[in-house]
Amino acid sequence: MPEVEGGAVPNQSKGSWSSFLKSIASFNGDLSSLTAPAFILSTQSLVEFSAYWAENTSLFIAPTQERDPAKRALLVLKWLINTLKQQYCSRSEKLGSEKKPLNPFLGELFLGSWDDEFGQTRLVSEQVSHHPPVTAYCITNDKYRIRLQGYNGQKASFSRTIHVKQIGHALLTLYPPGSNTPETYLITLPALHIENLIYGAPFVELGKFIHIVSSTGYVSKIDFSGRGWLSGKKNTFTANLWKVGSSEKDSIYSADGQWSDAFTLKEGEGKKAKEITTFRPGEIKLAKLNVASLGEQDVFESRKAWAHVARSIEKGDMDAVSHFKSRIENAQRALRKKEQDEKREWQRVFFSQANPKDELEITFQKLVKVITNLGTNSWEGVAPEKTAGVWRYDERKAAQANKPFHQEGLLALGDNADGTSAPVSRVTTNQG
Repeated sequence: MPEVEGGAVPNQSKGSWSSFLKSIASFNGDLSSLTAPAFILSTQSLVEFSAYWAENTSLFIAPTQERDPAKRALLVLKWLINTLKQQYCSRSEKLGSEKKPLNPFLGELFLGSWDDEFGQTRLVSEQVSHHPPVTAYCITNDKYRIRLQGYNGQKASFSRTIHVKQIGHALLTLYPPGSNTPETYLITLPALHIENLIYGAPFVELGKFIHIVSSTGYVSKIDFSGRGWLSGKKNTFTANLWKVGSSEKDSIYSADGQWSDAFTLKEGEGKKAKEITTFRPGEIKLAKLNVASLGEQDVFESRKAWAHVARSIEKGDMDAVSHFKSRIENAQRALRKKEQDEKREWQRVFFSQANPKDELEITFQKLVKVITNLGTNSWEGVAPEKTAGVWRYDERKAAQANKPFHQEGLLALGDNADGTSAPVSRVTTNQG
């Protein structure tokens, strides 16, 4: 098997990888339920991926320091493009290829903070639904009065390669300098496709386009192209920013390049555009995310919950991976059955369904109409039936959240207090 960018299938894994590819090609359901060979499995749960939004804290807070609304919109566009490298490329660069993340269980949490010269930026990520799988997140910096919150589900299918449809959206809320009136940006999510599968060194490529729409009346559109069969570079894009009511052809700002390597911001659009700056995401300083040690984490926090599975993946012991995953999955099934029998619903710790009367939701619906008017009728950013609802960070719940987050504790993960396997029948019926 030829060597390719990002490595190739280890000799001892070629058989299992070929079998996995065959199973993908013949599978009709959601591909996330398939178990990949050990060398392609990630030790991280998908609930951790929310952190990629704000590892570049300097760019995250930059719009809060700009007085001009058009330039603020440009800084939001710059920040978003810069996050793409971390969200969709950093794992391939670090690990040699994209890895299949662990599927979060209902109630799984990932909590942390970035503490740097910009103050504290807090991250809360919670798996709010399992069928369908949906992760909600909230990232807040009180010092600079900025918050990003959102949720997304993923639906994977196969047609020549793996295609991943992301369902959901993000909302960025900030206060301009000297203002007590919030400004909101609605951000749609890109479609993904996984390339290089045949060589066992997959990487993510983005497809189609996404929009950013602001409450101040600015629209940004990012078009993704990527590498074709015969030409082009991977991770390429073009972007335009214009005022609602005018045409994309009359863009105030534009950008192009590779979101994983370098891109150029310009004033204007087309041949007459004036270059502002060329930016390289790889050169930006990333803030370190502080996460509690395993001993200090609640049992529902991701790294503690999956510790046995992660260690087994690192060892390449698929029997142990299957054993520890099954313990969690069986305990979760038992909880869902008890909830169904008792006609009660799992209690989320940090998130609730959106209240349509809230000021944020009224603004959100106005921004949704702008998206719709742009002709994106196929957009599934608001599809409650596909994401088990519209999820928002709940300040009241967050103020009351204390460890242990759920009374089920270790039994909800198939463990006794001493870490040994617990019989499924012993799972408690207490609500979280």
